[in-house]
Amino acid sequence: MAAAGGWRAGRARRRRRRRGRGEEKEDDEEEEEEGEGGPATKTVLRRLREARDDLLSSGFWAASAGAVRAPLSGPAEPPARCVCYGLGRFGRCPAARYQLAFLLLLLDELRVPPARCALFDPAFSALEAAALRALGLCLLPENEEGKHGVEGAATLFYMVHCGKALYNNLLWSNWSPAALSKLVIIGNSFRGIEERLLSRILERDYSYIAKVLKGVEEVALPSHPRYLDTFNDTSVHWFPLDKLQELSPVVWDFAEEPMYQDCEDLEIIRKGE
Repeated sequence: MAAAGGWRAGRARRRRRRRGRGEEKEDDEEEEEEGEGGPATKTVLRRLREARDDLLSSGFWAASAGAVRAPLSGPAEPPARCVCYGLGRFGRCPAARYQLAFLLLLLDELRVPPARCALFDPAFSALEAAALRALGLCLLPENEEGKHGVEGAATLFYMVHCGKALYNNLLWSNWSPAALSKLVIIGNSFRGIEERLLSRILERDYSYIAKVLKGVEEVALPSHPRYLDTFNDTSVHWFPLDKLQELSPVVWDFAEEPMYQDCEDLEIIRKGE
């Protein structure tokens, strides 16, 4: 996870801001974009390495390995690429930093090259974008609202603590047994969503989550006292082709794009906002 060199650092201006609860001070906040080799970028990468080391030394990563490998125990092909949504401000938020460190360990485990992993969060600062590029990762150019088709390639979607509409949009964008069987989603537990929402709300606002519940396998990440707020309610989800093919054909007939006109608490940032 060492940073690539060779980029000249731009000069970053220091500024003061009030920090939210759980946030840290970023020594050099982004007003001007910094190159990969700049001092502020190096600080972010150092903290990220420390987070990775914590995940390893605490035993959390080792305990999570079973859940991570679960989708690979059947006939499904391993992910060839990765898409990450909603990571958050990892430059100053410890929880987001641990989530990114977990993602990097995950890419190593699954042998997905960093260049095959694309991320998007409208909150990323220029400094954080520089850090991601230093790690060899890619940035998606625009807000897809989760509407990302797998296009025939087995894909891991890393979406820890994202809004329900983002998962629903992703399912809609891949609404066929062939496409869904190529998805692995690490994010909020679908079972938990089902338990917390009234059935009529789930079926009205998040119909694709509701319809796929009988076709999904789910394994929760383990609980660990150090990461209760970081990975709580997080599961690995995959969609075995044989289970999807057992669903009623009616399930696949209706594939209208979700609009959320009646949704009172839409938990995503819409494109253009």
